[in-house]
Amino acid sequence: MILTQCAVCATELGLSLGKKCGRCSTRYCGPECQKQHWEAGGHDQLCKPIKKAGGAEQYNANKRYTEAVAEAVEACAEDTKGQTCYICTQALHWKTKEGLVRGCSCRGTAGLAHVSCLAEQAKILFAEAEENNKPLDPAWARWHTCGLCKQNHHGVVRGALGWACWKTYVGRPEGDWNRINAMNELGTGLSAAEHHEDALAVREAELSTRRRLGDSEESILTVQGNLAVTYVVIGRHEEALNLYRDVYSGRVRLNGEEHLTTLIAANNYALSLNELKRFEEAKPLLRRTIPVARRVLEDGNDTMLKMRWTYAQTLYKDDGATLDDVREAVTTLEDTGRIARRVLGGAHPTTTGIEDHLRVARAILRAREAPPTSG
Repeated sequence: MILTQCAVCATELGLSLGKKCGRCSTRYCGPECQKQHWEAGGHDQLCKPIKKAGGAEQYNANKRYTEAVAEAVEACAEDTKGQTCYICTQALHWKTKEGLVRGCSCRGTAGLAHVSCLAEQAKILFAEAEENNKPLDPAWARWHTCGLCKQNHHGVVRGALGWACWKTYVGRPEGDWNRINAMNELGTGLSAAEHHEDALAVREAELSTRRRLGDSEESILTVQGNLAVTYVVIGRHEEALNLYRDVYSGRVRLNGEEHLTTLIAANNYALSLNELKRFEEAKPLLRRTIPVARRVLEDGNDTMLKMRWTYAQTLYKDDGATLDDVREAVTTLEDTGRIARRVLGGAHPTTTGIEDHLRVARAILRAREAPPTSG
């Protein structure tokens, strides 16, 4: 359930409070708001179209998907001007008339597509994997991964694909795992598009749903980690730190220290410590886990890059940093930035983030190395 507020007064209803329209399932806090919405809010005109679309959740998903596609197309307009979709070979989508996007690590004329084409491709590939008893995870990954460069989509393109995935599976029963996984894709997409308050509602709904259905510890840890990310960006840092600590310890116990998910959890935990300026706790954590990451990941792996980026921050942001600490931070960011630019491209958020921090670290280093002025 994504719609968790009264359609009239926006009172938070969670997953079970309030009441629903008997025809279309639009949610209200009580009969007063429902009556007001019917008489003055236009629901008398919308009720049948909402029901025809499949109910309030499906209607909302379709509407938000269209808005997200328009946002992504506008953001990519300069990059995609005069190009065609690599899937359907057209400039405008034949049915929706939408323009092109690109939100991966493809360069030049590669990777340009319509969100609708990307979504249809992901839907078909996953359906084929289900039907033919093939591994499902690689097929599901196409909801967020480019089929050409194999890198994750990012930004508003990831957001549009999140809505595409949710609108595809929202009509399934609540306990259908594809529906629940689609909720996860939506939460991640909303975060990538920086719609963080919307992402928070989705993350909390997903965690509640998975717990109610008795999902595995693996899945619960994943959702807790995602929820912690959202807590960070909206400023709820202590809540995020508590979740990150629990997720990291859970991952070590469940998956072992060399597992990718454990390394991601370690980096997230360190980032949360950094946010609260607890650098002396973050440094030993990363000094212990980065060598593990080097054993199992390639230098260009996104998690490897992010762990080194985080480590550099623990060095130069600390008010007690030595000159050698700042120098090590600059060297680490220079090397990591070169690898990120080569593997991910200069426009990728990981690359630009590393380079932004490199500029700051270099400025601090210049100031520390400058000879004292005579008074």
